[in-house]
Amino acid sequence: MANSSYDIIVVGGGPGGYVAAIRAAQLGMTAAVVEREHLGGICLNWGCIPTKALLRTSEIKHLIDNAEAFGLSVGDVSFDVKKIVERSRAVAKQLNQGVGHLLKKNNVDVVMGTGELVGGGKLAVTDDDGKTSEMKAKQIILATGARARSLPGLEPDGKLIWTYKEAMVPDAMPKSLLVIGSGAIGIEFASFYSDLGAGVTVVEMMDRVLPVEDEEISGIAQMAFEKQGMTIHTGAKVTELNTGKDNVTAKIEGADGKASNITVDRVILAVGITGNVEDIGLENTKVEVDRGHVVINEWMETGEPGIYAIGDLAGPPWLAHKASHEGIICVEKIAGEKTHSLDTSRIPGCTYCRPQVASVGMTEAAAKEAGHDVKVGRFPFLGNGKAIALGDSEGMIKTVFDAKTGELLGAHMIGAEVTELIQGYTVGKTLETTEAELMATVFPHPTLSEVMHESVLDAYSRAVHF
Repeated sequence: MANSSYDIIVVGGGPGGYVAAIRAAQLGMTAAVVEREHLGGICLNWGCIPTKALLRTSEIKHLIDNAEAFGLSVGDVSFDVKKIVERSRAVAKQLNQGVGHLLKKNNVDVVMGTGELVGGGKLAVTDDDGKTSEMKAKQIILATGARARSLPGLEPDGKLIWTYKEAMVPDAMPKSLLVIGSGAIGIEFASFYSDLGAGVTVVEMMDRVLPVEDEEISGIAQMAFEKQGMTIHTGAKVTELNTGKDNVTAKIEGADGKASNITVDRVILAVGITGNVEDIGLENTKVEVDRGHVVINEWMETGEPGIYAIGDLAGPPWLAHKASHEGIICVEKIAGEKTHSLDTSRIPGCTYCRPQVASVGMTEAAAKEAGHDVKVGRFPFLGNGKAIALGDSEGMIKTVFDAKTGELLGAHMIGAEVTELIQGYTVGKTLETTEAELMATVFPHPTLSEVMHESVLDAYSRAVHF
């Protein structure tokens, strides 16, 4: 430890924590990051990034399986699970090292250890050898992230019943798999394993998959997943998991109350996350915890002066880009910079399954419930030349506008590369764009982005190509 006193100490080196520390350094403050495990946090090491590496493999496998449609002849395709996992871990390692380089470049000290608030702006840091030292800062930002939630009677064992962590490093490809929960994490793993040949069953307690998405998009997604061979149970719950020598028998209670059993090789629990609020000294403060997350105001301030919380620790939406943005806002507010509070309606969400799903803003139902008179536009990828040329014309883009003002209330997408396209609507919402600007914008041809334009035109009965 080069110093023991700083302007800002950030507890947690994930996408919220390390970005906050770098921004603090840019603004002339002395900053340190205390990290107990690995820089980059869960997102970089065990979440966002390595899962995308896995999904890239399954995407390529899918393309090879359909090579004949592109005029290519390919023999029998095999894969090596060990090498797939090794590539994913190598990607994570490369970025982990990159974060370390960025912190060093910005003169941010990195202290490896577990931080605990002890009051008076002090932090006790215990390293892996059990040695404890004290650090002090004018301001302390908690960015300790979150972990997988488990349900009573459905606890993971790390061998047959997995969390996302074990699901990322299988030692063999299961022939059958049960995924409990159909949010982004559950569906991404379902998509990965299904495309590599596993028989996948998904159980979702809500009445549809991807329940935070627009209902229409959820319906298209479910049809796509079932067409791919997945078995989907919605309005259902898993009430028992009984492990055998190398399999698990699950009791599923359907929406009609009837129960049935299935036996699978492995189970993935994807039923949400809970904040890492334990063992960080919150009991020594006035910080309030509600349902596993630290309570904050619009500037990420907690109930304890000088203590802030950002990212997954501070609650939904549980997204890396939300954490990073909160970190920047928090630090800029501390520094007295002109900044803004976070408008969660402008935060995009992405699910990297096949087909991809992305959205920003209100769903059609939420907009109507909020009292908006809406205009809704829809345009299918089937009407787009680039999508047809790619051989990937499944899905559509849906836009929701306020009929009186033309405000873009929400955009909902399912199809090819929509996780890249969504930023266009996100920028539009930040600029408070109306339909007039979007209609007047020239979209390049031939691109998938033209579907975005046509969806806007359709909301005002002006769609051209379908």
